[in-house]
Amino acid sequence: MRIDHVALWVRDLEKMVFFYTKHFGATAGKLYTNEEKGFQSYFLTFESGGRLELMSRTDIVEKHEDALLGWAHIAISVGSKETVDTLTDELCRKGYCHVDGPRTTGDGYYESVVLDPEGNHIELTV
Repeated sequence: MRIDHVALWVRDLEKMVFFYTKHFGATAGKLYTNEEKGFQSYFLTFESGGRLELMSRTDIVEKHEDALLGWAHIAISVGSKETVDTLTDELCRKGYCHVDGPRTTGDGYYESVVLDPEGNHIELTV
């Protein structure tokens, strides 16, 4: 078995597609729309084959307290410590929030944590 994809509710679909394609090299599929439900989504595919589904719906516009019990972060392996450092610096220069690192964690990961445009945690790892 394998995880096929991870899905994320977002407010600004196009802005989030741009962020993940520009900074992580994802390729966006075609926009899917279900007008009856006010739903739209894109599947983003990464070079490794992993996929992220970015979704929006007209009746889901804000985070609720119980949302904190769901996914904590997405970890994206960028290949090397140097790339973790470089991408962290680049995202900080562009105004994206830097949360932690780069550092080696107690369990041996080299990582940095940044936020995407809607405040979702991204761990940049080797």
